[in-house]
Amino acid sequence: MSELQALDLDQTHPGRGRRVTSGKDRPRVRDPRIVIALDFPSADEALAMAMRIDPARCRVKVGMELFTATGPAILENLHRLGFEVFLDLKFHDIPSAVAGACRTAAAHGVWMLTVHAGGGRRMLEAARAAAEDGDRRPIVIAVTVLTSLEGSDLIEIGAAAALSDRLRSLARLSHDCGLDGIVCSAADLGLLSRVFDAGAIRVTPGIRLTSGADDQRRVTTPGDAVRAGADYLVIGRPVTRAPDPIVVLDMIERDIAAGGG
Repeated sequence: MSELQALDLDQTHPGRGRRVTSGKDRPRVRDPRIVIALDFPSADEALAMAMRIDPARCRVKVGMELFTATGPAILENLHRLGFEVFLDLKFHDIPSAVAGACRTAAAHGVWMLTVHAGGGRRMLEAARAAAEDGDRRPIVIAVTVLTSLEGSDLIEIGAAAALSDRLRSLARLSHDCGLDGIVCSAADLGLLSRVFDAGAIRVTPGIRLTSGADDQRRVTTPGDAVRAGADYLVIGRPVTRAPDPIVVLDMIERDIAAGGG
């Protein structure tokens, strides 16, 4: 175990001790609305970044790379630092396998988790039911179409429907199966506004302070995302690669406020 992993994570830290809320009622949107993507290959790097930001001002996202490197221990370490954790593993398998994964994630106290809407009705319903089994009910949201994909990509993988049609059909299916909301780009929120009811949670990745070229194709600024109807904004590199992440958090919060959030 490295020095960083071994250190006492119960040391004084802003917001220490905040955990996911218990209860099985449909979750409501609540601050903070910023979710920092800890897209790192090791626990040391992820925890070092977590200790430079404030759990009173943001939540954190654990994705496939970090979780594969560290396993569930990273969830407990982040909880001990006071963060609520969005576990973004995009479960997509047979219904029983996804149900087991959702049940286990809920037992680890995650605040939010993702499943792929493309897994179909039985898988989505199994995921929702499993998440409600324990005392702590995580938010379960569906991934519709990855923000790295464009219409030409869908054609290449054999998806005959246009991008907009696929987004609508997957969002509608997720809604019908009782999921709490969706992940989609801010550019697609208007398209999906009539699919989900007003209480649905809308999570938007691909957030950038300025436009730029990377592997996200459908990107937007924090203020524009809020104006489009986003509830939670997932932001990675603009914060995690910044010399001073708190300064960037300040900029994001100002842009959200300007957008009406």
